[in-house]
Amino acid sequence: CHHCRSGRKRIALAGMKLRLIAAFAAPLLAGACANTPAPLASAPARTEQAYGAGMVSAADPRAADAGVQMLRQGGNATDAAIAVMLALTVVEPQSSGIGGGGLYVETSPDGQVMTIDGREKAPAAAHPQWFFKDGKLLSYSEAVPGGTSVGVPGNIALAAKAHKQHGKLPWAALFQPAIRLASDGFVITPRLNGMLKGSAHVAGFTPDGQALFYDAAGQPLPVGTTVRNPALAATLQAVADQGPKAFYSGSNPRAIVARVTTAPRNPEPMTEADIAAYEAKDRAPVCGTYRQYRICGMGPPSSGGTTVIATLKMLERFDLHELGKDSPTAWHLIAESMRLAYADRARYTADADFVPVPVAGLVDPGYLAARGAAIDPVKTIPTVSAGTPPGAEKLSLADPALAEEYGTSHFVAIDRSGHAVSYTSTIESPFGSGLVVGGYFLNNELTDFDMNPELDGKMVANRVEGGKRPRSSMSPTLVFGPDGKLRLAVGAAGGATIPAQVIRAIIGVLDWDMGAQDALGLPVIFAPGIDVVFVEQGSSLEALIPALKALGHDQVVPRGLPLKANAIEVVDGELRGAADPRSEGRALGE
Repeated sequence: CHHCRSGRKRIALAGMKLRLIAAFAAPLLAGACANTPAPLASAPARTEQAYGAGMVSAADPRAADAGVQMLRQGGNATDAAIAVMLALTVVEPQSSGIGGGGLYVETSPDGQVMTIDGREKAPAAAHPQWFFKDGKLLSYSEAVPGGTSVGVPGNIALAAKAHKQHGKLPWAALFQPAIRLASDGFVITPRLNGMLKGSAHVAGFTPDGQALFYDAAGQPLPVGTTVRNPALAATLQAVADQGPKAFYSGSNPRAIVARVTTAPRNPEPMTEADIAAYEAKDRAPVCGTYRQYRICGMGPPSSGGTTVIATLKMLERFDLHELGKDSPTAWHLIAESMRLAYADRARYTADADFVPVPVAGLVDPGYLAARGAAIDPVKTIPTVSAGTPPGAEKLSLADPALAEEYGTSHFVAIDRSGHAVSYTSTIESPFGSGLVVGGYFLNNELTDFDMNPELDGKMVANRVEGGKRPRSSMSPTLVFGPDGKLRLAVGAAGGATIPAQVIRAIIGVLDWDMGAQDALGLPVIFAPGIDVVFVEQGSSLEALIPALKALGHDQVVPRGLPLKANAIEVVDGELRGAADPRSEGRALGE
């Protein structure tokens, strides 16, 4: 049984050198909290799971319902996931939508895994000094509003590719729930209202954003207000009628180019040719094993697949089941493994079309066994740095500081046949760049590049280049049981915390025998390769801070992390949907 893993001898600590600066982390996470409302009293924690022959879990119940409508019309998981993405454009405009991009992981009932890269791309004119103005590097907050941060959107191209390969319903049918929400109106929730208050400098950056979500006095529309977005309804109807060409050619790209090149702040060159040239790409999935389970996720430009698998694999020799979820040793081990995996992530992961990413090496069992040998149950690795996985021997790359990332939305769909989709969609930080085109917000995804392209004479892998896709933390993940059948589909939102959230959920289900709903309710520890370990503020992990410090973690800091996850698990053939109790999300059965 997968719990019979005790008796491994402890491995002595190996000294390692840290290149990232811990002082950078406090303002990073403080910024994330400023842009992400705390859990809302009006959205009480839920512990129930949803059940059904088909299932959808999303960050908003109206979007989940859009997916379920597709299942009820005879559609499959692909149809449902696309309908969810489109509906989220309307009801969760702060997080994702057609103005951004996504990463899509799918499995057929026989366990074959396919992934599609719909990540946004930098315009052809972009260059490594993109974020320098008058010789000075912009801060993140300076770079977000306006044209500098906007990448060519990929979600519609992703949806079209997925639908062509695997969809069942007519393309136009997938748009109908979102069109109705935009034209008939949707109600502002507490979370959206909180985002409008906290991010008014972006959401209300232009007259279009102001007109959508703020009153004449410049105040956010109150909770319960019905908002109609006829411009977005028209955009969606055009793409429903004409296909993706309505998004990537004609009036829509002309409007995008006009907004980006004449933005009131940070105008930058983008052309209609940049938009017309966009392609979503089939990518090879990244898979590895954890105990008796197969874990599959997304490869570059995502760092999620390699980071999740590497963290789990380095934990494999420890009996987390025996330690249990309340053990400070268990959370210490998770943090140590995460520190090592995130250090590799920072140095090596980027768009593999531009940078040689040693993907196979990053998840190589032998490499991870050697790398994880430094993890000791009774003390902390003083400092960590990136290792040298197979395939990286000739690479000379810098170790950049942890980049700021915030937003995103994740959703999962499984249909009656067992066809499953795990899809993460984003416009990056709340309300993206603040620029509005056709009723939707354009992303600020280019700030996911490392803005400084060179450190200590070495190039940074995730530097800006024309046509390049920025590295992503998005981690849409599928977990298969020893029998080869799907056990769990999971993913999360929340920038650099996404892999940590997914890791926590997988450990909760596989090691601690929890249902997916309870696993999503577990606290999160976030140790992104630096000397600071963050624990979720207000969670049970705060009580473990003295014990973690006794194990050698000098800086253990409680933070209000930007957490939001969704999942569906399969138990004895039964679908059980789960949504993060911190969010307004829901799982709905067919």
